[in-house]
Amino acid sequence: MWRWIGLGVGVLFLAIAVLWILLVVSLRTKFSPALKAIRRLNRVFWNPRAMRVAGQPGAYASVIHHLGRTSGRPYQTPVGAVGTDDGFVIGLPYGTTPDWLRNVIATGSAVIDDEGDTCHVEQPELVPAVEVNHYFSRKDQWIHRLYGVDQFLYVRRVRTGATVGDHP
Repeated sequence: MWRWIGLGVGVLFLAIAVLWILLVVSLRTKFSPALKAIRRLNRVFWNPRAMRVAGQPGAYASVIHHLGRTSGRPYQTPVGAVGTDDGFVIGLPYGTTPDWLRNVIATGSAVIDDEGDTCHVEQPELVPAVEVNHYFSRKDQWIHRLYGVDQFLYVRRVRTGATVGDHP
């Protein structure tokens, strides 16, 4: 009996290792069908769970509120935003195709909930890793290299007195 339990645990461990390797390869190569499947899984399974605490103090994720490009509907998405002196930097592990990113670029502004604070942001700009790596910890830089995250979204806080369109 112990032999079968050991075999089952070994097979489970091997399956998890293979799935992780496929994830890393898919993200590094930006293989479109795999990225779509990963994004779909995140949207349905992980994002709702992340949204329970995202944006709160101590949470690993912030929340970006954005408006749909064509519908104008409000959306919110958990993202890994890191604060800068004048805004935030957000890693783009899926490249530049996620809907939330295209919405923010199209409207030119968004709202970010980070560590319990709400910040209006504008002037979205895609920047390479070399320009923003210094904002991230060594661990985060290693993870970015592992997963092939080479582009980031840089947004700036709206200056006091400025206004942003009707955001949620």
